[in-house]
Amino acid sequence: MKTLKNVMLINAISSGATGLGLAAFPEFVAGLFETTATKPFIGVGVFLIAFAALVFSVARGNPVNARAVRLVIVLDSLWVVCSAAIVLFQPLPISLLGYGAIGAVGVWVAAMAYLQAAGLRQTAVLK
Repeated sequence: MKTLKNVMLINAISSGATGLGLAAFPEFVAGLFETTATKPFIGVGVFLIAFAALVFSVARGNPVNARAVRLVIVLDSLWVVCSAAIVLFQPLPISLLGYGAIGAVGVWVAAMAYLQAAGLRQTAVLK
């Protein structure tokens, strides 16, 4: 169970840090993506801050609520699918660096989803 909690805390910290960065420095990020649109970065940042709060709350549960962990895994998985679609179809007028960043974050989120699912299975086995 400790492994699951640790992975969820890492997910919460990385999501929160990314969200704060996007919300606090949207012009900088927009510049890296070679766009002038800042609102999408602010919106994603606010979403990630809220998501991080959810993940942190679930991670702090004692015992960890398996249903809530599954919700986090589903949300992470949706992020991965959306990221893959954006990188694959490249529908946005952004830089290759922007698409690379979306892909890299998607890989990170996929790892979080996988490790959370493995931790949840391990917790079920230990009971």
